[in-house]
Amino acid sequence: MSAIRYSRAFKMQVVREVESGEHCASQAQLKYGVKGVATVMRWVRRFGSGKYGKVIRVEQADEMSVNVRLRQQLRQAKEALADAHMELALERAYLVEACERLNQTVESFKKKHDGLPRTGPGKRNRV
Repeated sequence: MSAIRYSRAFKMQVVREVESGEHCASQAQLKYGVKGVATVMRWVRRFGSGKYGKVIRVEQADEMSVNVRLRQQLRQAKEALADAHMELALERAYLVEACERLNQTVESFKKKHDGLPRTGPGKRNRV
């Protein structure tokens, strides 16, 4: 099945009829035998005066600077998160290596002994 190609002049004629209100997109599609209403609407958006389907967004200068600032903050947050993930991976690898050298499992190293709080050097364990 070969694709049907329409000339620009034909497309412009269909668009003029739709924009003038002579026909709606589905009527023009049926009248001219165009395959699909979406095709006619695509022509109207592309070749039309903007009455149908074209939306133009105007941004103020301060809105653009806010967008740029937010993108920069997002990039910085992503970089910080990646750094934190790397540090965590390094700490886990270090813990595994240290436990291997101490001939312990990681789980046993992490457990508290007898449910007592851990104390640092020079601190006494009050009972």
